[in-house]
Amino acid sequence: MDLALLRTFVTVHRAGSFTRAAALLGLSQPAVTSQIRTLERQLGRPLFLRQARGVTPTTVGDELAHRTAPHLDALVEIVEAGLDDESGVRTLHLTGPPEFTSARVLPALAPLVSQGLALRTSFTGNAEEALEGLAAGHHELAVTTARPRGGLLASTPLCDEEHVLVASPRWAARLGDGVLLRKGAVVLEQLPVVEVHESLPFVSRYWSSVFDSRPPAVAAVIAPDLRAARESAAAGAGLAVLPRYLCRDDLGSGRLVALLEPPVPPLRTYFLAVRTGTLALPHIARAHEELLRAASAW
Repeated sequence: MDLALLRTFVTVHRAGSFTRAAALLGLSQPAVTSQIRTLERQLGRPLFLRQARGVTPTTVGDELAHRTAPHLDALVEIVEAGLDDESGVRTLHLTGPPEFTSARVLPALAPLVSQGLALRTSFTGNAEEALEGLAAGHHELAVTTARPRGGLLASTPLCDEEHVLVASPRWAARLGDGVLLRKGAVVLEQLPVVEVHESLPFVSRYWSSVFDSRPPAVAAVIAPDLRAARESAAAGAGLAVLPRYLCRDDLGSGRLVALLEPPVPPLRTYFLAVRTGTLALPHIARAHEELLRAASAW
């Protein structure tokens, strides 16, 4: 049996779609369809049920994938290990949110550079975009705030990010001690808001979780980077909701003030996502392991 047919079959099985598999393999969709039909003729059994949105494996298809995928992944690992030995350097293509990737991910991976790992990074704050790029083969590892679904991508929880409601000391002084605890979000209605998007993603999540209400309708400042939002808030532009890791130093120095410390702060989980089977590749596995190790201290 042609190994190329099995490789195409496993890719379709994981992608759940001839079209997505074709993009990953660098083939046309008709070529993928033809290869699957050839394999089905050789086996004398259907492997997929065609549906309006992609394909679903038959029981025969599931059994074949379960038996062949580990061996195909092992063959890829052997080939990739050989390439590493020849070149001495292996490049990891990584994507993730700009702030978290800059502050956490890249510093954690720095020790691997001296061990022969090269890094190529792209930034996106859109989790769906990151996962689509990973599925299409544009990236090998994605740090994302959404857990991927389906068999094409695999994910591992990395860490939780705590969100903090902050403002400059000037705005905090105007509120006074304990006022927010006594009166709730109503006392914040007249304060300007700094956010990363018009939809107020961080503020809305915080208001819903802590106050069980909707936030102010409009932001005073929109800065599409949390670091810029932090600087605007520290300069007195208004209140902001920021990840604690990003404003810890400013809270310690008094440059920013936490307006509230709820018993259960809002959290957001980060995941490490890869294409299924690629953790067999040494350079991806090393980066994955190093990030999980580093995240235990975050």
